[in-house]
Amino acid sequence: MKNDSLLGPWIRRFLLEHLVAERNLARNTQRSYRDTLCLLLPRLAAQSQTTVDVLEVEDVSANAVRNFLAGIEEERGCSVATRNQRLSAIHALAHFIGERSPEHLMWCGEVQNVPFKRTGKNPLTYLEKAEIDALLASPNPHTQQGQKDHALLLFLYNSGARASEAAGVKISDLDGDNRHGGAVRLCGKGAKTRLCPLWPRTMTVLAPLIAGRPQDSLVFLNRYGAPVTRFGIHTLVERHAKQARESVPSLAKKRVSPHTIRHTTATHLLRAGVDINTIRAWLGHVSIDTTNVYAEVDLEMKAKALAACDTGGKGHERKMWRKNPRVMEFLRSL
Repeated sequence: MKNDSLLGPWIRRFLLEHLVAERNLARNTQRSYRDTLCLLLPRLAAQSQTTVDVLEVEDVSANAVRNFLAGIEEERGCSVATRNQRLSAIHALAHFIGERSPEHLMWCGEVQNVPFKRTGKNPLTYLEKAEIDALLASPNPHTQQGQKDHALLLFLYNSGARASEAAGVKISDLDGDNRHGGAVRLCGKGAKTRLCPLWPRTMTVLAPLIAGRPQDSLVFLNRYGAPVTRFGIHTLVERHAKQARESVPSLAKKRVSPHTIRHTTATHLLRAGVDINTIRAWLGHVSIDTTNVYAEVDLEMKAKALAACDTGGKGHERKMWRKNPRVMEFLRSL
């Protein structure tokens, strides 16, 4: 008789069958769920004074989950957002088991009743024009590595790509020329692809990076000639942001990451009058609600809107529509 009480087989099915074959989640999401279980299982085994291989489903009790979440906050110094991300993975595992094993329905309900912790939303950080210009100018243009760094920073700002998306761009994903600009095909969350336009300037700085290389090669390589990782991109951005502070001190008050550049792209597109739906497609957002947040954080646009509403303290006489003969003539002509 099959033993459905052991946790190990369920985890294997959850990670390999459910996340990959059934839901086709992004690779980074799969890794996040895996990392959660890598933290949770040894902790449960230590508390039960046993080994991970013999843990049972009900060893992942609601109280054990609460203790685990408290531990990663207090001992590992994780943020509330990280804590909630870990809990989301545990909820998904419980739901998966509960759907396929009726005897575990009560256990599933108890685990899924462990609540997410409420957290306040931090305002999005983006760079003003002078700040992004200083960041782009930070790499040394007279060295090969500086030219590579500048090309990557400019690509991030032009495309609004996530770090993982930029790391995965192949030469075959680029299309266009140095005179008229071009486009890049990005593979985003959920393996969804989108096309983003590239400036002629961007195509020009990318040209030396891809010259004479196979079409299936990755565009961005590190100093050792190996493919750059998303963590490498984070390090590169942070390093040049630190250098750019010398010319633009306001950068010292901001935490600059690849996602900050992505927010900057969206905000600057909005200021330039680009339609919000176009920005949504540009960034690869599924919902327009995700993109609408940029309209809320842009102080410059808020100031312009406020100025447009300013009466200047003058008491202008209100003109009633009935006193406007042109309006009346228009209405009578209908």
